[in-house]
Amino acid sequence: MVQPATAGSAWHEPASLDPFSAPAPEFGTGSLADLLPTVATGQGVPGLSSGLGLAPADRVCVFLVDGLGWEQLKAHPDEAPFLTSLLATSRGGTGTPITAGFPSTTATSLASVGTGRPPGVHGLPGYTVMNPDTGELMNQLRWKPWVDPQLWQPYPTVFQLAAAAGIHTCQVTSPDFQHTPLTKIALSGGSFLGRLSGEERMDVSAEQLAAGDRSLVYTYYSEVDGKGHRFGVDSDAWRGQLMYVDRLAQRLAEQLPQRSVLYITADHGMIDIPFDPESRIDFDEDWELRAGVAVLGGEGRARHVYAVPGAAADVAAVWREVVGDRMWVASRDEAIEAGWFGPAGAGVDERVYRRIGDVVVAACDDVAIVATETEPHESAMVGLHGSMTAIEQLVPLLEVRT
Repeated sequence: MVQPATAGSAWHEPASLDPFSAPAPEFGTGSLADLLPTVATGQGVPGLSSGLGLAPADRVCVFLVDGLGWEQLKAHPDEAPFLTSLLATSRGGTGTPITAGFPSTTATSLASVGTGRPPGVHGLPGYTVMNPDTGELMNQLRWKPWVDPQLWQPYPTVFQLAAAAGIHTCQVTSPDFQHTPLTKIALSGGSFLGRLSGEERMDVSAEQLAAGDRSLVYTYYSEVDGKGHRFGVDSDAWRGQLMYVDRLAQRLAEQLPQRSVLYITADHGMIDIPFDPESRIDFDEDWELRAGVAVLGGEGRARHVYAVPGAAADVAAVWREVVGDRMWVASRDEAIEAGWFGPAGAGVDERVYRRIGDVVVAACDDVAIVATETEPHESAMVGLHGSMTAIEQLVPLLEVRT
């Protein structure tokens, strides 16, 4: 483990938001990374910690809905009557959400779910991060440029540990994901059953739950996130997807075999950011933000900023001056010490340390740092995510038990 240096420095701007004031994820007690270790411990898998207060069950299905944040779900009871009826069951019947992790983005969250480890340990700490060995910016969702997946994330998944312990383990999702590197390092273990339609996934998940005396099944749906990115979470297209997911969840719940529990959760929420210069600050056109920056990583709401050698302190000072009243701006060590990538003060794995930006920036206002020339696709998205605000960070952990 690399331990963070003492936080704070002479160039910290007093007017800036203190990185230690950010609502860091509840690693160890109430985050996505704690879900499967708690579940598998209850099924008798050895060597895992149990951070969430969840009653054990022999058969467990996790249905992860990409992009379905807690705040969005609460705001749309008419579109999601079944899911809304389950709000009081969230997080072991406390009626409260869990946290996705930082950054609140798909690759990071899925790795946290599957490995049961925080980003500072599993090593996928962002949408795009620098590979310290090559200096290249790596997209961890699309896995480009190529890096050996097992070297990038060497820990076994909870699914692999469960399968080794004799639990019937299965993933039911799109066939497109079967051979992706992200699946291999985050979700592999047991069998993979590719199904195209959401209805098929629900039906097969229920069948697979019943197939073992002890079962662990994972299923996934992506288009709530897809429609949110393209049209925004205030769109009819997004609401239509929420209505569809509500029906899928009810379909699965009604087929659960005895001694089962269904957990419905998400990898992050989402926020619509207006298309104006005040809300979308264009890094490619802002000479102040570009000064001293070698590579810009992450995404609009959660940036990894890699400085040219010797310029990290100056870059942090400029970013604090320019956006520090609307974004948390931290040095790498401050972000680690504040608990952004794992439990506060715990450090991160040595191989992960330099993947994190010299400066880490997370939005707390309705703002994003876009890059219209180098990231045209991402810059055109309506709905964004990545930061630690409630609308992005909080996700449901709804429960149906038989």
